[in-house]
Amino acid sequence: MDRRELLKRGIALGFTVPMLTEVVFADSMSDAQAIVDKYAMKMDKWDGPTTGPKAQEGKSIVILAGDMKNGGILGSSKGAEEACAAIGWTVKTIDGAGSVDGRAAAFGQALALKPNGIIVSGFDTTEQATGMAAAKAANIPVVTWHSSPTTGPSPDLGIFANVTTDPMQVSTAAAMWAYIDAKGKPGCIYFTDSTYAIAIAKAKKMQEVIEKLGGTTVEWVDTPIAETSQRMPQLTTSLLQKHGAKWTHSMAINDLYFDFMGPSLQAAGIAGSGQAPSNVSAGDGSESAYQRIRSGQYQAATVAEPLNLQGWQLVDELNRAMAGEAWSGYVSPLHVVTKANVEFDGGPKNGFDPGNDYQGAYKKIWGKM
Repeated sequence: MDRRELLKRGIALGFTVPMLTEVVFADSMSDAQAIVDKYAMKMDKWDGPTTGPKAQEGKSIVILAGDMKNGGILGSSKGAEEACAAIGWTVKTIDGAGSVDGRAAAFGQALALKPNGIIVSGFDTTEQATGMAAAKAANIPVVTWHSSPTTGPSPDLGIFANVTTDPMQVSTAAAMWAYIDAKGKPGCIYFTDSTYAIAIAKAKKMQEVIEKLGGTTVEWVDTPIAETSQRMPQLTTSLLQKHGAKWTHSMAINDLYFDFMGPSLQAAGIAGSGQAPSNVSAGDGSESAYQRIRSGQYQAATVAEPLNLQGWQLVDELNRAMAGEAWSGYVSPLHVVTKANVEFDGGPKNGFDPGNDYQGAYKKIWGKM
């Protein structure tokens, strides 16, 4: 039953609106807490594929990284490099350095190498339609990380499989956490980048959930994620001056926005934790985000992705493409990370690295154990 129907029925039974509002609020808070608790639990059981093609031997691949300064792109790319070593492939990573021209040049370099497969990490393939068309013409399969708002295959875009957590679940979990943290009254500024369709979709979902629960939108900020180091310090100062106490929570589509916000907040006399605004990210769970959360320095929560695991999945999906099989259908788990649980579900990569032996599972599929 939604809020409106509950109010109608309650009024018919003689309850007052204030009484009913308290009931609805309690119900919403309870539901939000259940969702956050679900995603904050340890994830120690493998829920991914257990069958698939053996390793296609002697392959070479290229990883096209949108911007290796981005913690999510770095983490998933490093995971893919690790998985390539395990499956027995040669790999070359080319950094697009955060610009359209840089990514176009990287795509050209990749095609010139005539690889057996390409991994696109962290940028929309529609941006590089020419390169994607050339890869298709050369029968080079392409798998991607965060290159589409949807998970899995996008044949119209030339994507065999897009690897990501469910971006709408990620955004919902981030919004629910902020709602609980603000005791039902969050005033949010949303940070996104319209260069990426997935970034807009995630930000809109956070806003939709927050507003449906009764929170308010303070401002929507569209600023390039590749330029956060230059833009965020002054932007943070300006937003503080403009909105003051109305700004209770920052909702960003990526941790990178918070890499450069701390000094401006500190200069304004705002403590690292316990004072608004609380910074919440709907991905990706970078190493720097973990450090901020662990130390209580200008980030309260992130909805982390298993970046290293996703790198292994990228290689497995590419192996399936080369073997002429369908994608695995696996959607990797997300994880709500706060100071309360930051010390578990973290591995040597200092981020969300599930203790479910995903490396062993994939090696078994590939015949490498």
